[in-house]
Formats: sequence, structure tokens, C-alpha cells
Amino acid sequence: MGCCSGRCTLIFICTLQLVLALERQVFDFLGYQWAPILANFFHIIIVILGLFGTIQYRPRYIVVYTVWAAIWVAWNVFIICFYLEVGGLSKDSDLLTFNISAHHSWWSEHGPGCVRREMPQAPGVHTTESHSYITVMGCFVDYQYIEVMHSGAQILVALLGFVYACYVVSAITEEEDSLQQKLGPVENSRPLMQHLYRGGFSLQP
Repeated sequence: MGCCSGRCTLIFICTLQLVLALERQVFDFLGYQWAPILANFFHIIIVILGLFGTIQYRPRYIVVYTVWAAIWVAWNVFIICFYLEVGGLSKDSDLLTFNISAHHSWWSEHGPGCVRREMPQAPGVHTTESHSYITVMGCFVDYQYIEVMHSGAQILVALLGFVYACYVVSAITEEEDSLQQKLGPVENSRPLMQHLYRGGFSLQP
């Protein structure tokens, strides 16, 4: 596998996924979305594992990344269904905060063009919480569509990662088998393979 191979493409995809995941994690933290925060955390760990496996020619790590990519697609499909209120889901529920708080997506108050106004509580009205009433007006795009676009981008990149990860695992496995056939049984052949790959050598005709 040369420099312009699927392996290099997978490295780029994993790097892009890390950037997108960190960006999403920041806004989920701002909105106190605990379920997405946990999902993003595991996603970042697995993507780093896949990136390491790709760089170090570790197909087992790439397989773990491949399985997670499928799970990540399913999770983002759920997020899309949640914000579009498909299948009885409601974007106004506290499902993503584990019912710990009543917070919603950060974009619901800070989206493009949104004007956020806080209205103090009426005199004589006392509640257990000191929150003001908040009204949001003038948003160019509803926050649920921003969340859907985020999830859509995650699905697209994850599908690309899944395809290229399968290709890279297949290519590495074939190279290992070819190396074993040409050189005979070699104990721990991966260091030799790394040296050959970095030198631009391929055993494939």
C-alpha cells in the first residue's frame, strides 16, 4: 500500500472524525446533553484506536473501529429521529439529559440569527428554581435541523470510514498472507511489513 492508498485515506477520515467529534462535544457540553457527551467520548476513544491501528498496521484495532462505525451510524440515525420526532420521540423530552435537567440543545437558544431574551419572573411568583423565562426569536434555522445536519455529517463520514476500514483490513491481511508465502513462516512478521510499507514496497503484483 503506497502513500496514496486507502490506508492514507482512512487516516484522513479518522482525523476528520476526531475534529467533528470534538466540535460536537463542545456544543453538547454547553447544552448539558449527557447522553451525547458519553457517546462522543466513546467515539473519540475508538476513532483514536482506529487511527493508531491504521498507522501501526494493526488490523484488529481497525476491525474494532469498523464495528463501532456501524454502531455510530445507528446512534446518529436515532438522534435524527429524536429531533425530527419520528416514532413517538419528542425533541422536547429530557431523554438526552437522562432526566437530570431540563436543558435542551445549545443551538435552541444560540442558533444563527437567534435573539435570546430573558424575562424575569413575575413579582410574587416563587419556584424552587431561579431560572428566568427565556424566549428565542428570529432564528434563521430551527435548532433541530442544525442537529440533524450534524448527525448527517457524522453518518456520511462514518460510512466512508467503514468502507475504507474494510478495505484496509482486507489489504493488510492479503499482504500478510503473501509475505508468509514468499518468505515462509515468519514469527511476528508485522515489523517487517511496516518496514516494507514505509519503503513503498508492495508484495502485490
